[in-house]
Amino acid sequence: MDLSVVVIFTVVLWGSQFGFSDAFGTFGFDIHHRYSDPVKGILDLDGLPEKGSTHYYAAMAHRDRLFHGRRLAGGSVESELLTFSGGNETYRISSLGFLHYANVTVGTPNLSFLVALDTGSNLFWLPCDCSSCVREIKTRSGQVDFNIYSRNTSSTSTPVPCNSNFCQEQRQCSAPTNACPYQVSYLSSNTSSTGILVEDVLRLTTDDSQLKTVDARIKFGCGVIQTGSFLDGAAPNGLFGLGINNISVPSILASEGLASNSFSMCFGADGLGRIRFGDNGSSDQGETPFNLDQFHPTYNISLTQISVGDNVTNVEFTAIFDSGTSFTYLNDPAYSIITESFNSQAQDKRHQSDSDIPFKYCYELSANQTSFETPNVNLTMKGGDQFNLTNPFLLFSTQDNYLQDTYFYCLAVVKSGDVNIIGQNFMTGYHVVFDREKMVLGWKPSNCYDAKESNTLPINPKNNTGVPPTATVNPEATSGNKNGSPAPPPPTASRSPLLGSFASTLIL
Repeated sequence: MDLSVVVIFTVVLWGSQFGFSDAFGTFGFDIHHRYSDPVKGILDLDGLPEKGSTHYYAAMAHRDRLFHGRRLAGGSVESELLTFSGGNETYRISSLGFLHYANVTVGTPNLSFLVALDTGSNLFWLPCDCSSCVREIKTRSGQVDFNIYSRNTSSTSTPVPCNSNFCQEQRQCSAPTNACPYQVSYLSSNTSSTGILVEDVLRLTTDDSQLKTVDARIKFGCGVIQTGSFLDGAAPNGLFGLGINNISVPSILASEGLASNSFSMCFGADGLGRIRFGDNGSSDQGETPFNLDQFHPTYNISLTQISVGDNVTNVEFTAIFDSGTSFTYLNDPAYSIITESFNSQAQDKRHQSDSDIPFKYCYELSANQTSFETPNVNLTMKGGDQFNLTNPFLLFSTQDNYLQDTYFYCLAVVKSGDVNIIGQNFMTGYHVVFDREKMVLGWKPSNCYDAKESNTLPINPKNNTGVPPTATVNPEATSGNKNGSPAPPPPTASRSPLLGSFASTLIL
């Protein structure tokens, strides 16, 4: 039987400020150091050392040793050292929907925003001169204040007029020179963002040894009114759409000649990752073409085969690769093929169904069990390249009636009644390239630390991701928008101690 052996361990996420660089036309965001006060407050992790303490610097040194060791395993040492000194880290934050976030800098003077990264939607929007938005969040460490963008205080801000090609709501304009309004309505619980489109400077850095600053003028939403899930913890400080539409940042960078029409995201097993604009991937990556719908363009691909352990099934279906969806949603027959094949080969006792979590295939671990075996899950894409899942499950911890810790793991796949979505949990352990020039999806195993050679230390399928999420958020494409796509039904919201009180599906 084709199995992965998973060793159970506790994951401690030590942070580091790093960026990445490669060649002209590849850019990265400026990202907070993992131990900087804003990010530390938002992550709200137990056991983080106090700034300035001996434990703080010991932890920094520990991460540096790991970090530098991984860099030295790759290509040019000088290039990699310079690359990671600038900052281009993304964070998977469980308390904010288990999505990946980056700290982006906009306007003059500069303001930083912690935005969710979403390949399933197009518009980049920020809370702006808002009457309804999240201005701060309270954590166990105290209050964390968010920046709010203002058109009046940024000297480089200009409104996008109604006669612009970027304005999709021209019918709501009384005059062609008025500011273009927008409203993005999401499927989840009356969730929306409403405001006007503006143009301002997004601060980027070249991904080379010079780390040159590049000021890119981009269009984005000045979100005056946010509703629903955006007030409850999902993308509270902005959503960064990375879709195919002309208003997305990758499209604007390409149209202005600042980067090639491609970008990549890396999803590390430790919750850290990175994003790069102008990254076309490598010649040895796996690839499959996008299925482009003229009216609803998304990163949709075709699959031809599912392999679970010893079971191999030929089946043709399509799915959207969406970083803004926490987990993976599949309809039949794909859902039944994966779950039933996995269940037939699982060696641990089936866990009783729990209404607090959306996953139906869960398995118990004994008190002294330190590892478990699961069948490998591999997907074959159109064209024949394989996508081997490194992280198809989640490990949960709870307490029984005697206050004893008990553990179980779940195959993190949710049954969908409609569209298939490959969520970011299936992307873990990969450098994923969204190449809009060749119109292909590319992927290659990566630990997200090596700047040049993403396969130097590939993620081992035997590794465990560790920590369960507190929420499920799927910022994807919005309903009622001509550039959108239909959505799977969201899991039922609950007050689960395992998944938290917020569960939502956001569809553009």
